[in-house]
Amino acid sequence: MKKVGERTLKVSDLHIGSRGVNIDLKVAEKLAERQIVSRADGSNHRVAEAVVGDDTGCILLTLWDDAIDQVQPNDKLKLENGFVSLFKGSMRLNIGRYGKITKIADAALPDVNTQNNLSERVYQREFGGEERGGGFRRPRFGERRGRY
Repeated sequence: MKKVGERTLKVSDLHIGSRGVNIDLKVAEKLAERQIVSRADGSNHRVAEAVVGDDTGCILLTLWDDAIDQVQPNDKLKLENGFVSLFKGSMRLNIGRYGKITKIADAALPDVNTQNNLSERVYQREFGGEERGGGFRRPRFGERRGRY
């Protein structure tokens, strides 16, 4: 049941930083799974990506551990409370800790528009106008602070 103000988005509505994303998707392709080691606790995890979308475009969906086995090509999915992030310069759709993904059998979703792939666009993060660092830098010993 929808809450007041809640609406189902289309892929073309997504942008970097989108939160609380509710969207119906069709899986176009599931990419190879890989193993990673967590920096936090050193545990092993599985991670894979799937190309998902609707008639307005497609985006990469990041899948972790058990979610990988739940998603297969041509599945129709409902993502609730997802979010969009930037990873290695491209947009990714994420389920996250508070999100939920479920299969929907009765939905008549059109084919995925792979011509408008939001994850193929390359974005650069801006840090104070410089490629790296930028922003505030502490003065070195002997340098003056403030205006000259």
